[in-house]
Amino acid sequence: MTVLHRNPGDPVENLAIGKIIEVDGTHIVAELDAQIAELTRVFNGVIYPIGQFGSIIKIHFGRRLIYAYVSRLRMKADFEREHGLPADTNLSARVIEADLFGEGEWKRIDQEWQLDFERGVSTFPLPQQSIYLTPRTELADIFGRGDEGSIAIGEHVGGGGTPCYLDLDELLGKHTAILGSTGAGKSSAVAAVIHTIIEHGADCAFAAWHPRIIILDPHNEYGEAFPGHVRLSTDEGTLSLPYWMLDFEETVSLVIGKTEFAATSQTNVLKNAVLAARRKGAAVIGLDPDCITVDSPVPYLLGNPVGLDNLGQRSGTLDTEGLVGEINDQRPKGSTDKSKHEEFNKLIRKIESLVRDSRLRFMMTPWNGATAGDTLPDVLQQFLGDGHSICIVDLSGVPNEVAGAASSVVARLLFAVKLWQTPAEREGNPVLLICEEAHRYVPDRGEAQYAAAREAIQRLAKEGRKYGIALMLVSQRPSEVDSTVLSQCNSWIVLRITNEADRDHVRAVLPDSPPCQ
Repeated sequence: MTVLHRNPGDPVENLAIGKIIEVDGTHIVAELDAQIAELTRVFNGVIYPIGQFGSIIKIHFGRRLIYAYVSRLRMKADFEREHGLPADTNLSARVIEADLFGEGEWKRIDQEWQLDFERGVSTFPLPQQSIYLTPRTELADIFGRGDEGSIAIGEHVGGGGTPCYLDLDELLGKHTAILGSTGAGKSSAVAAVIHTIIEHGADCAFAAWHPRIIILDPHNEYGEAFPGHVRLSTDEGTLSLPYWMLDFEETVSLVIGKTEFAATSQTNVLKNAVLAARRKGAAVIGLDPDCITVDSPVPYLLGNPVGLDNLGQRSGTLDTEGLVGEINDQRPKGSTDKSKHEEFNKLIRKIESLVRDSRLRFMMTPWNGATAGDTLPDVLQQFLGDGHSICIVDLSGVPNEVAGAASSVVARLLFAVKLWQTPAEREGNPVLLICEEAHRYVPDRGEAQYAAAREAIQRLAKEGRKYGIALMLVSQRPSEVDSTVLSQCNSWIVLRITNEADRDHVRAVLPDSPPCQ
């Protein structure tokens, strides 16, 4: 709110800088006043740049104010030449190009003036109308004034250092995209936003403030920014995503692969074996086996794939323990023809290679049955345990062929937890999942190893905010991020983007037309 004796909606001639010469939808072109020698203007002791990329100008239309982002400043002769117009005799004439993005009106409420601002444009200016610089008092209303439900994220470059605020309800209740080229400062922006969220509780003297922030970090670059975080890493043995947490499609991807030509029969064998193993595991931990599906996150015995002959036997006896045993149970009875056993042997050999791979211990450590019990709460505790707000999942040591499945498990697990919670629990315990290098997890095309992650994050993007889980996508190549997921983002932090295809992609999906460069 602003306390002023005059109506702040009245034009201030000292802020007038030119007149509109063209209106093309939400895009306007205005000629700068010829008397402007320096591209700055001083008002109330604040220096305002004229034509600064990303700064905000306004147009008075009766009591309404129309706001626009400045996107270009150039010589009028260049503009006329581009449009095939005869050149102006004044070679020093300059034009500003800007994109309309919002409207406002000053209203007097309880003896105080308040700007009623809203995004979107329903009133369009006319040629020959004057354009004005936007004073800092109005920018503060446009970018927020920092109430208890908002956090400061920076300053507006074209408004004399006006603070910019982010609504926490919008951030944690909806989805966000942070985009920019390599070196533009994406990771620093993410770290700054997270620090501000964490410190918000202390700033507002909240008795309890424990936001849940989980970062999928493929390059191990966030650890130093958060000294008190929980780090889940394969290198340190702190990350556990057991094989039984995988759904059936992820299990097929892990055991069979996406490029196996003759995978249909193996898939059927694996499906029957996983279902049978899960049902036996359910009986061990006290669940009804008849209610278990092939996708249920129920632990099951893996069995021992080492040392079996081509008939699935060890020392002349058919191995019947765990998943390996359920595969053996489907072999042709009484047949010694090795060719009829080859499909089963392929599955067991792949399981053996996975168990032997030391990089996959976080995933392939066998469940110990009744001795271990139901370990699902332990898996959940890694990400949502008490005592920490930030959990960094370091995927730098995860092999590329299983990185998609691992990130898919994390996304599905968080979604399932929020789905099971009551509305009161969801409201009091929001979760923010940050996907660094989002073009890896939700690519716009191909990459079979990330198909599971793409499907899981797509569902989270479409339905997650209903259940109190928000998504933050961080990417240097927005044109390679799945457009369905990107279109679900409501908040955008767009840094420098050098690739033209990426700039066009961002312009196409943004709700209005802020500048992208």
